[in-house]
Amino acid sequence: MKLTYHGHSVVAIDLNDGQTLLFDPFITGNPVTDLKADEVKADWILITHGHDDHVGDMVPIAQRNDATIISIVEVAAFARKEGATKTHGMNIGGKYDFPFGRVKMVHAQHSSGYEKDGQMIYMGEPAGFILQAEGKTIYHAGDTSNFGDMALFGEAYAIDVAFLPIGDNFTMGPLEAASAAKRLKAKQVVPIHYNTFPLIKQDPQELVDALPAGVVKVMAVGESLEL
Repeated sequence: MKLTYHGHSVVAIDLNDGQTLLFDPFITGNPVTDLKADEVKADWILITHGHDDHVGDMVPIAQRNDATIISIVEVAAFARKEGATKTHGMNIGGKYDFPFGRVKMVHAQHSSGYEKDGQMIYMGEPAGFILQAEGKTIYHAGDTSNFGDMALFGEAYAIDVAFLPIGDNFTMGPLEAASAAKRLKAKQVVPIHYNTFPLIKQDPQELVDALPAGVVKVMAVGESLEL
């Protein structure tokens, strides 16, 4: 499989069978992404939580590609109301076997709401995803703080790559992400959710220096990792 980082928390996974998974497609209004919302290809769209910088362009991308949105049930309901026709709602702790592999929804410590027409819409609990496909295990943490139960993820799964936020202010910073990475025991860690805006400006080298050599892969926007 090929994992590509597209800025902020946007991650695309291209599987060997030709299917594409897209996480948190914040494209329109994203100053650091290399993508264009009206050109993105996706078969499955995974949304970690309901903030606008993660929901992003999920509905128009889903409509144009006939893609299925995978998310917590409240985000799925919102997506259907906004015009998405194919959704799969999940909840914290649940897992499901999709045609491409297994998805486990795990908790994250954050918040989740979407502002529309001056009103804040409740979007359920924030989450992370543990994906098992093609013999590999990928963890996308979404937006979260550092919390102790990540040790359970590390015990239950042999995580090949963990995408962890390091932007601080809204999520973990680099040192907290390093602490989380040690409990996750991931073979590789990729920092996300940083340097998009001034409030989350961070130096990923802090994460690199806090973990053993070779564990952290700082990916440039548009860069891919083959597994």
